Amino acid sequence: MAGRGKGGKGLGKGGVKRHRKIYHGSAFVGITKPAIRRLARRGGVKRNSSLIYAETLGALQIFLQDVVRDSVTYTEYAQRKTVTGTDVVTALKRSGRKLYGFGA
Repeated sequence: MAGRGKGGKGLGKGGVKRHRKIYHGSAFVGITKPAIRRLARRGGVKRNSSLIYAETLGALQIFLQDVVRDSVTYTEYAQRKTVTGTDVVTALKRSGRKLYGFGA
C-alpha cells in the first residue's frame, strides 16, 4: 500500500465483486416465486395457486414496461441521460397511480 498515505486502500481500488447475480435474457428472471408470494402476502393473499406465478410475472412485465417507457420519454424530452425519481413519479401519475414522497 505504498504511496497512498494514511487513508488505507483509497478510492476505486476495491477487489472482485463476488456472488453477483447474472441475468441471462430478460431481467424478469430475477423476480422469483418467493418474491411474488411476498407481494401477495402484502396484498392480503393467504394461499396462491401454482398458476398464479406466470400470470403475475406477465402482468408485472407489462406494467413495468409501460412505466419505464414513459419515464425514459420524460428523460429524453428533458435532454438528460439519467432517469430521476421525478420522471418515474410523473409516469406513474400519468397512468393514474399517485406515489408520494419521491418528488413531483
